[in-house]
Amino acid sequence: MVRITSHASLLTAAALALSAPAHAAPASASAAAASSASVIVAATPVPSSSTDADAPLFSSETLQLTDEVIADLTPVLQNNTDLFDFGGEVSSSELSARCISCISKCKVFPGDVLWPATWVWSLFDRLLGGRLVKTVPLAASCYSSWPEYDPEQCQVVSDNWTVSYMHAADPASIMWPLFEGRSCLPTDDPSGSCTVGGYSSYAVNVSNVAQIQLAVNFARNAGLRLVVKNTGHDFNGKSTGAGALGIWTHNLKDIEYYPDYQSSSYRGAAVKMGAGVQAFEIYQKAKELGFTAVGGEGKTVGVAGGYVLGGGHSPMSSIYGLAADQVLALEVVLANGRFVTVTEDTDADLFWALRGGGGATYGVVTSVISRVQPKVGVTVSTFSFSTSATVSTSTFWAGVRSYFERFAIHADAGTYAYFWIMATGPDSFMFLMNPFFAVNHTVAEFNSLVQPWFDDLAALNIPTSPQTAYYDNFHSAWEAGFPLETVASTTMMTGSRLFPRANWESPALLNKTFDAIQQTVVAGAPVLAFNMKAELPEGYPASSANPAWRNALMHAISSASWTEDATDAEILQTMTSFTEDVLGVWRETCPESGAYMSEADILEPNFQQAFYGDNYARLYKLKQRYDPFGVFYAPTAVGSEDWVVESEDGLPDQNGRLCRV
Repeated sequence: MVRITSHASLLTAAALALSAPAHAAPASASAAAASSASVIVAATPVPSSSTDADAPLFSSETLQLTDEVIADLTPVLQNNTDLFDFGGEVSSSELSARCISCISKCKVFPGDVLWPATWVWSLFDRLLGGRLVKTVPLAASCYSSWPEYDPEQCQVVSDNWTVSYMHAADPASIMWPLFEGRSCLPTDDPSGSCTVGGYSSYAVNVSNVAQIQLAVNFARNAGLRLVVKNTGHDFNGKSTGAGALGIWTHNLKDIEYYPDYQSSSYRGAAVKMGAGVQAFEIYQKAKELGFTAVGGEGKTVGVAGGYVLGGGHSPMSSIYGLAADQVLALEVVLANGRFVTVTEDTDADLFWALRGGGGATYGVVTSVISRVQPKVGVTVSTFSFSTSATVSTSTFWAGVRSYFERFAIHADAGTYAYFWIMATGPDSFMFLMNPFFAVNHTVAEFNSLVQPWFDDLAALNIPTSPQTAYYDNFHSAWEAGFPLETVASTTMMTGSRLFPRANWESPALLNKTFDAIQQTVVAGAPVLAFNMKAELPEGYPASSANPAWRNALMHAISSASWTEDATDAEILQTMTSFTEDVLGVWRETCPESGAYMSEADILEPNFQQAFYGDNYARLYKLKQRYDPFGVFYAPTAVGSEDWVVESEDGLPDQNGRLCRV
């Protein structure tokens, strides 16, 4: 292998790597990397100080693609240089001459005449340093039509299909295969059908910035659909797409703690996280070093990926706001392929848009610097109650109503409650608190806070047996309190609503809100909800996060389901009914509010208002400025209304060609 460390050696290595005739390239990109006598690493090192973020670049960020690197490649790449050139600020007439996707109505798709030839993928892989992965669905081992067929491995995949760690660790798989198109699911019938479907065709396993730049430039210039994946947690499948080139940032795991970070507007503790850092990783580091990070509730959520870009609610939000509010700086590869540092000083507009305006929209974030908080103690409590021979249905709902009436008090005390209300049979219901997460509360303080509710439950003769414990740090409390998320169901969809404080300030609106939740559960749909708030802390810069978060007291989620043998038409009917009949009742209680984009209904009507509120017009205008090429697309993202996926099954998934409206 030849590794490039200078422009001169780059030219020599390129000549060696391309000495074989193009038509003799191997049949797949992975085979190309394996058989090549030399691997080009189209990157040049830059000083770690080459940033305006007041903290050094990670080593992965010091390897970059530059104009000089491309110029050095020109003699050997010949006519193929245009595939990897940077984009520029161009007029609309020039734009159509610069990229295929600007000429064609649709992104180039496998089988099209303009789909890159095998030797082009081979060349791309060599430039990446052998980091291109041709997609093999996780469950391919279950199908005899695939070379990967292996019954033992199929059993491993089947046994772990609902475990988020497995999907996060795959370059193409996502947590909700319904939105990929259910094209290759675990099975005990090896003669069944397994296709790549709505998964990306290829993915770049990113280890440095140059690889992201190459991928962005290649996708833009070749007219390819581009997707960005860290873990694949988004409820609507934003990190997948048929025929796409994927950028997989999952392995950018660097973490650096700065006890005294200084910028023009902030001085205090901060942490720099690579885009692949997950909740369990930053929380472990925080425990080790004695700070508290504002990150996700879910264990495998990518804290520095789409989570923070979409706003990011947290067990710490009732005190410190959203994860997006903590961000002080971001390192980003833009749609033109350039690597930039984004702060309030360097680009106030983009700094605002990236913090809450959604992932896969303006660029690919390689790292974020976020403020962190001091070590904090937490009391965690779990308990439940249900209907029984001694607890009638009306009594049960009276106990739940007593809890609802105290939402403002609990959230204003800085707590975060994660609870379920569900039917367990005809006229049979359960309330499950799992958990009540009381930040900065001792057990005695927690008991004092909830005592009025517990007194009501006792007066109603509703028995409870709380399991309550205090932890002197966030990580231990979080690890004990929150279960590992269950994912990958193919027979359900979810939707949500942010219910505002105003619904608790008016007795009539509170009645309407409670009735809407009760009606949902009685009809057979579960309710998973968070009692919390996410106000912008005083002195923090404004962000583009959904304004509905700023006065919310409850983030509620429900779901609809169907049988495994349901037809596509039946599934679509169920989804539509859920959107209109179940969530429609929720919307009626607070039509001016919205929903959390990362845990929402993909069929949400007027998603622009629901997910972005009054920020949408500005965000859309910035989308046109920073991505005039239309490089980045994700369902319900800013500007997504300009595109449509021609889904193969008629469902709102990503298994189809992406075309302009």
